[in-house]
Amino acid sequence: MTASAPLRVLITAFGPFPGAPFNPTPAVAKRLVQLRRPGLSGTDRHLHVFRTSYGAVDAELPTLLAREQPDIVLMLGLAARTRHIRIETRARNARSVLLSDRDGRVPRAQIDCEGPSWLPGRAPFRRLLAATRSAPVPTRLSRDAGRYLCNYLYWQVLRQSKRPAMIAFVHVPQIRTSPTRRRGRVPPTGDDLAQACARILTALVAAAQSTTARTEQSAGLKTRRIDLPASSS
Repeated sequence: MTASAPLRVLITAFGPFPGAPFNPTPAVAKRLVQLRRPGLSGTDRHLHVFRTSYGAVDAELPTLLAREQPDIVLMLGLAARTRHIRIETRARNARSVLLSDRDGRVPRAQIDCEGPSWLPGRAPFRRLLAATRSAPVPTRLSRDAGRYLCNYLYWQVLRQSKRPAMIAFVHVPQIRTSPTRRRGRVPPTGDDLAQACARILTALVAAAQSTTARTEQSAGLKTRRIDLPASSS
């Protein structure tokens, strides 16, 4: 990205999967792509929804990254058993041999038999967490992205992204689709998730723009040093 080029942002989501016939992440991701606010100006945002299968990720991800060449990748996934948003700080080299994907496939336990036990995400995670402080859904940092498709996609994006992109995965809880009279904490609405995730995206964009500005400033200083005339003796 240069000063005249927009930040390229790729936002991904997943469809339904066994045990979760409704997945709210495509609707949330679509709202993030369409959102208009000052903090997101100068961005070119694209949405991709994966079928919840290992085959779909393997077939579609390489082409997707090559076509979009994103400066930011924000992935959304459903963690139906949690009641808060989880910002995942790393991807694990692990897959569940008990859970099948949408196509009925059960994978081997490791993603990469010769790879490290985990890969760090590429984002200012404390800054993302701070951005959600007053959001309508509680948010926490997490070191365990699970052993299903969410973690698998996170691992593959970190492995396959050639450029120095900011890469983060966010797990969201299931939403409530009708009014409830239950006492205590109730599931969030789709609007709640969209508001919280918009704050995370805005923080990612701000961090990427700041990094780009520092890089261009450093490059400009080096160029000026090269162009300085030699002092006369």
